Amino acid sequence: MSPIAIAEMLIRRPVGEAFVDPAITTGFWFTKSSGRLEPGAQVQWDWEMYGVSDQVSVKEFEQNERILIEWGSAPEPPTTVEWRFTARADGTTFVSITNTGFAGSDDEIVDQAINSTEGFTLVLAGLKALLEHNIRLNLVADRFLDGTEEL
Repeated sequence: MSPIAIAEMLIRRPVGEAFVDPAITTGFWFTKSSGRLEPGAQVQWDWEMYGVSDQVSVKEFEQNERILIEWGSAPEPPTTVEWRFTARADGTTFVSITNTGFAGSDDEIVDQAINSTEGFTLVLAGLKALLEHNIRLNLVADRFLDGTEEL
């Protein structure tokens, strides 16, 4: 079985549009998007501070419950990312992100899974700070000091 990346966190707010609406998502993750995530959407996400972008293809979409995308940039093959949102009676949301489909040698696949787990953990921490405290931590923007050598 190939390694996968999983990051999970309780967000003490309804998550709703946080991963769908780029006006919100740009507050904790990427800096620019060509559109909203919705059924069948094809969008581009940009991290302008690093000069990189990814193509995103929405494969499955269940509002406020689940989003399944393929994403990546050529020449690398795309990977699959699934978000699951579990709304709780107290108004909180448990968010689970799973990234699969890494390619390459065994060492490269392990490295990709580790980097993805780290990245999505930063994304969730940034989301938590933004939605719970209205604070932009800039975790993704501040991750790499000298550009994208680690991306």
